Amino acid sequence: MRTRVRRALPAILLVALLVAAGCGSGSKTTTASSRSTTSTSSTLPRPAAQPDTAVWPFADSTTRYADPERAAEGFAVDFLGFVDPVIGAFTPGDSRSGEVTVQARSTGPVTTVVVRKLTADGTWWVLAAATPNLQLRSPTAGTSITSPVTLTGQGTAFEGTVNVEVRQDGTLTPVATDFVTGGGNGEMGPFSKAITFSPPTASGGAIVLKTLGGENGVVWEASVVRVQFG
Repeated sequence: MRTRVRRALPAILLVALLVAAGCGSGSKTTTASSRSTTSTSSTLPRPAAQPDTAVWPFADSTTRYADPERAAEGFAVDFLGFVDPVIGAFTPGDSRSGEVTVQARSTGPVTTVVVRKLTADGTWWVLAAATPNLQLRSPTAGTSITSPVTLTGQGTAFEGTVNVEVRQDGTLTPVATDFVTGGGNGEMGPFSKAITFSPPTASGGAIVLKTLGGENGVVWEASVVRVQFG
């Protein structure tokens, strides 16, 4: 059985996200290949629009998750591009929210995914993701952005390169793909860059920061912040 490295989402960030959303259990660590990632709820109507705080799944799809670990797993694989990630146990914040850890492999850095029940069908939605190595200071969650948007923060990555995507709801195709340069070799370094993006057709989306493993180029860790388009 793989050993899971556990790092909690910084408390201030978790509280802020849960407040914005209106706000022991667990299971053994597993991998994406050992279970289905998606459960579908077709008995209740889908929401007419994307919930304001939800990054994943998309409201106009049939994808819904009956448990929080599957929501985090589906988000990691389908939204971020992790390959066969290690999924940690759900840590509840309250009866409707909490967090799940994701790792590219058991010895890799931890990405913490924040999940919450937001809709009447009782299914789970992803609000954000965070890793200590990729810290976006601005824009903050819920901010309304226009193009170009200036990203500021700090990070550490292989050769200092942090991949950036600006996403809109309803599609996995980014409206912008770029990069920022922070620190490397485990040393945090600041970044600041204006990112230009194509006009979105949706009212909301997300800024995605992620790094790729230097030895094989797979997604290694990620931070995701929900934004609105002004």
